[in-house]
Amino acid sequence: MSKDKITVLYVDDEHNNLMSFKATFRLKYNVLIALSGDEAMEILKQKHVDVIITDQRMPNMTGVQFLEKVLETTPDPMRILLTGYADMGAVVDAVNKGKIFHYLAKPWNEEELTQSIERAYEVYKEKKEIVEMNSKLAVSNDQLEFLVRQSLLS
Repeated sequence: MSKDKITVLYVDDEHNNLMSFKATFRLKYNVLIALSGDEAMEILKQKHVDVIITDQRMPNMTGVQFLEKVLETTPDPMRILLTGYADMGAVVDAVNKGKIFHYLAKPWNEEELTQSIERAYEVYKEKKEIVEMNSKLAVSNDQLEFLVRQSLLS
């Protein structure tokens, strides 16, 4: 992990869960918290986020619905779904619609959640590096095409 902290957004409608998560992970990560999907969307408009963790069962917007909304506006952060219910339908929806990276059951285990966040961040960095390399390759390709054209004209 680099010296910059991973920014994690945790979304849960239970205030106690948010405070517990923040108290547990605030030293390891830059922790942002939201009580609802709508509040989390506002945070995403204002702050850079590397990993999003959301509870599935929330009023007004489920975790899957929130993650679908995130994909429309901010598709880069890695997404992790937490739920206290053995709802396979929610898991399938999360994978298919919310494009989650990982699914964990509540109550979460600190070590397991840390490992999931770290793995998610590694994948996030790899995706960013691939985009950067592709961009550099496109520039190099354009320069090479220009040189070939110049060579053909002379």
